[in-house]
Amino acid sequence: MWPLLSYLPQLVQQAEESSFLRQELGFVILLTIAAGVAIFVRRFVKLPYTVALVLVGLVLSFFPNFLGFTISSDLILDLLVPPLVFEATLQIKWSSLRRNLIPILLLAVVGVLISTLLVGEIVSQTLGIPLLAAVAFGALISATDPVAVISFFRSLGVSKRLALLVEGESLFNDGVAIVVFTLAVSLAASTGEVTFNLVDFIIEFLRVAVGGLAVGIFLGLVVSQLVLRHVDDNLIETATTVALAFGAFVLAEEFHLSGILAVVAAGLFVGNVGFINTSPTTRVTLENFWEFLAFVTNSIIFLIIGLEVQLQQFGTNLIPIIVAVATILLSRAVVVYAITWISNRLDPRNFIPVNYRHIMFWGGLRGAISLALALTLSNGVFDAFIVRELQVMTFGVVLFTLLFQGLTIAPLIRRLGLSKRPENRLAQQKEQGLLYMKQSGKRELDRLRDDGILPAELWNAMARVYDDEIAQHDEELHRLLREHAELTQEIVLQARMDLLRAERTAASDAFQRGLLTEEIFEELIRETDNRAAALDRIIAVQGLGPEAESSLER
Repeated sequence: MWPLLSYLPQLVQQAEESSFLRQELGFVILLTIAAGVAIFVRRFVKLPYTVALVLVGLVLSFFPNFLGFTISSDLILDLLVPPLVFEATLQIKWSSLRRNLIPILLLAVVGVLISTLLVGEIVSQTLGIPLLAAVAFGALISATDPVAVISFFRSLGVSKRLALLVEGESLFNDGVAIVVFTLAVSLAASTGEVTFNLVDFIIEFLRVAVGGLAVGIFLGLVVSQLVLRHVDDNLIETATTVALAFGAFVLAEEFHLSGILAVVAAGLFVGNVGFINTSPTTRVTLENFWEFLAFVTNSIIFLIIGLEVQLQQFGTNLIPIIVAVATILLSRAVVVYAITWISNRLDPRNFIPVNYRHIMFWGGLRGAISLALALTLSNGVFDAFIVRELQVMTFGVVLFTLLFQGLTIAPLIRRLGLSKRPENRLAQQKEQGLLYMKQSGKRELDRLRDDGILPAELWNAMARVYDDEIAQHDEELHRLLREHAELTQEIVLQARMDLLRAERTAASDAFQRGLLTEEIFEELIRETDNRAAALDRIIAVQGLGPEAESSLER
């Protein structure tokens, strides 16, 4: 007996090591499948990468537990979502976000609350589900996931403003939806009632949401000013941003605040303040690292979505799934069209065109957040049958939005004239880029001659080659502009926006030198911003492409 017991710790250790190895092998398998799907999609079929991952996951779901570990909501929410959200916020410029903050916050906050209550009421009345359980479902299904749509935007050349509206809404409404969902489940667990005090609900919501943002702002400011500004080491700075992404989430959740909103705030600070303070080498390292990490987490998340959806359960729950999909589409339409109408009245300078609204409605896909929140429902708060029904409804909605809406969004973008990369524009961009590059090379060549580094004979030979190439690209660019008047108009708008940016910088410089009073400075800045907003509206209404729109964001 005693000899047998003496081997027990060793057996336990071996079992733990075996379990860890199975989990590690499962992640290796997921990454291998993701890489294989990416290669297949890029070479053989024109299919969105994320949609292809979901389809592969659906096929693999017929082979239960082949990964060797259990997929939990903690894995998705605590491990995969924070780096994904952090990477997305790094790319958002505060100047652009500020100009579109009214519609984004209205959609992310008011829109989620309206959608939650509308979906909850309809689902409760139609399917007989208790109100708080239906409200919890309304909250978790209100979190939009734009990953698949944004990939279309980048490939089709959709306006950066439209991409910002969709992505900005999703980043904030993820956090808001989690807060509302958590509050609904907490109320159900503590009271068991079907009604709740709206005032207390709003106060608690503001505490959790504002507190999460405050944590992210504080940590983002500390990292940006103390580390990214004073430590010139790309490895240390990259490691610090990883710690920030997960640390902001964990610290906020520890104090029962919104971890997702903390990550959003921290990412915005690093992307807009921290990146300015870093060296070019460090910035390239950070961008490449976070791009890779986003690819890995996206791949795993969308494979997990396919793995978790149990198609065999759809047959017995077809009516609830149909009700859920119809309700989600109805609530999304009400939220997008009503709130953008209100936003256009509140801020007419940043008018949102109707074709943008159509894409914002149809691009409201559901994904990782909805799936993760649905998996947390199995905690004994609600009846087991209701939990299973809500989870199957969630799986059905996620699958419908990713496959049906995800596959039809690109044709809709083209039909609405929002895909702005025709051949003539691509040719113009190429010639303009080559001309810019050759002129820069010629200036460097002249500098080498003037500094005595390059002998005159060699300079003459190399300068003739550069002059010929510059003349060739300049002639080709002028030909394109003569044949396509819309390209000239776009370049003029680009130039006007660059000039406005230069004027704004000059006004700030004059104010810092004491040449302008604060009153005059604010007046000049306000006039410049009004002119920029007018140009921005012209670009949005006429659909002149992302290039003209983005010049103020550089």
